[in-house]
Amino acid sequence: MASHRRPKQPSRARVTVLTVTAAAAVALTAQSAQAAPSEKPTKDEVKSKVDKLYEEAAQATEKYNGAKEKQEKLEGEIGTLQDKVARGQDEVNELRSDLGSLASAQYRSGGIDPSLQLLLSADPDSYLDKASTLDQLSGQQVEALRTIQEKQRSLSQQRQEAGDKLGDLADTRTELGDKKSEVQAKLNEAQKLLNSLTAAEKAALEAEEQRASRNSERTALKAQQDQAKKDSGKSSGSGKSGSTATNTDTGTPGSGKPTSGRTASAYAAAQSKLGKPYIYGTNGPNSFDCSGLTSWAYAQANQTIPRTSQAQTQIGTRINSQSDLQVGDLVFFYSDLHHVGFYAGNGQVLHAPRSGTVVRYEPMSNMPYMFGVRV
Repeated sequence: MASHRRPKQPSRARVTVLTVTAAAAVALTAQSAQAAPSEKPTKDEVKSKVDKLYEEAAQATEKYNGAKEKQEKLEGEIGTLQDKVARGQDEVNELRSDLGSLASAQYRSGGIDPSLQLLLSADPDSYLDKASTLDQLSGQQVEALRTIQEKQRSLSQQRQEAGDKLGDLADTRTELGDKKSEVQAKLNEAQKLLNSLTAAEKAALEAEEQRASRNSERTALKAQQDQAKKDSGKSSGSGKSGSTATNTDTGTPGSGKPTSGRTASAYAAAQSKLGKPYIYGTNGPNSFDCSGLTSWAYAQANQTIPRTSQAQTQIGTRINSQSDLQVGDLVFFYSDLHHVGFYAGNGQVLHAPRSGTVVRYEPMSNMPYMFGVRV
């Protein structure tokens, strides 16, 4: 018969150990909770992360702009092809109608020759392959049939080309959506970081941006004043030796002389947008991203340039040294060339910097300069 024993009670020492362990765990949890606030990033750390996210957003923006430009180009090409196909089909229908009239006339005069019946078939290529029938037709009929054959072949090629481009367009639209989502995700992440700051920290960052914008405004005003003085001096000193303007950098942003009239017009157009906000994917007239500003400005000078910064590197003479730059030259930054602006003289760039900023002058030293392009 099995024995029934009472369960062994835990010793007082064991209870004490368990109690101490539990208490230590609670204490550690409380310490971690108290330590968490000290791990909150500082304002400068947040700004650094946000700036990095804005740069990544700018990179994605240029890819978005490229996809958008490709989409618009494809839509235009597809529209042109579809118009050609429609016109070509109308011409074929008209030619076949003319041959049908000829067949009716032959029928009334004694019946349709078997060869002409083939001529009116849905597949003139098959008909022409039967070379033995050609000698039964008039030269006019053969020429009309060959014309139909050529037009149908052309229509087939155009339909195939339009179909291929429609496939490319679908892929491009998908890419466009992906890049837009990527940009928005970066901006949302940056905003989340900014929202983690205290009211005082946010105010401090906003004050920094406002100072940068005010400095840009003062720089613009000083440039206008300097240019006015220079123009006044040229007017009063006309006819004297040395009064002709040169392309040298005067040392004040905006006051140098661009290398050509068209460049001057584009640069002036960009200057007229100082203070307008940066919004990705836009190219004026009330908001811009970096390449949107430069492409819009040149459009005002009646010159079309590519939409993206990378493509804009290919539209002129490359200027490698900053010392050789002249006011109005396009200047490119970062190793992947995702940022562009106008050289403004005295080591300054006139550009649309990034999200949260406005079109303004800034030192070129704020970014890694790659090279310039003289359009």
